[in-house]
Amino acid sequence: PALLALGLGGCISLGGPPPESLFTLSATTFAPAGTGAMATADRPVIAVLALDTPAKLDVLRVPVQVTDTELAYLKEAFWVEKPARLFRHLLGETLRARGGNNALVLDGDETVALATTTVRGTLAEMGYDARSQSAVVRFDAIRVDAKGNATTRRFEARESGVAAEARAVGSALNRAANTVAGEVAVWAVEG
Repeated sequence: PALLALGLGGCISLGGPPPESLFTLSATTFAPAGTGAMATADRPVIAVLALDTPAKLDVLRVPVQVTDTELAYLKEAFWVEKPARLFRHLLGETLRARGGNNALVLDGDETVALATTTVRGTLAEMGYDARSQSAVVRFDAIRVDAKGNATTRRFEARESGVAAEARAVGSALNRAANTVAGEVAVWAVEG
């Protein structure tokens, strides 16, 4: 077995060297430590469900729209986890920060049977547009209330004048994602 493992070692490649750094999304507003919420009859429960994405975002790379029909990936730009999952958690944290103790917010894989409001949708864009030198985040949201009424809305934020460099794009995407998450949070709570 040891000789077999050594022989296979030359056939197996675990990829190139690890990236210098990985991107994540960091909330600009947080719920204070020690805050919490409990589900009661008079307190809403907001569940942020798993988000859909197009194939270009279902990877750990940052997409670059080169032309209307050409897509590439930004050199040396890697997410720590897939963008839809990162944005879902950012949206949950933003909802917690803006809702205070007025709502219980669930943004993981917790049971959502108690939810009075659900937010889901498609993270349609989270990348770089080379034509306009912009970082772009676009989210097509669906909010469903306790009565089953569904409402949709498109949210988009752009950070212009961004160089096609990994760190600059990563910072701009974080700012744009926070802008979108803030707008979605207001919409989800206020209706």
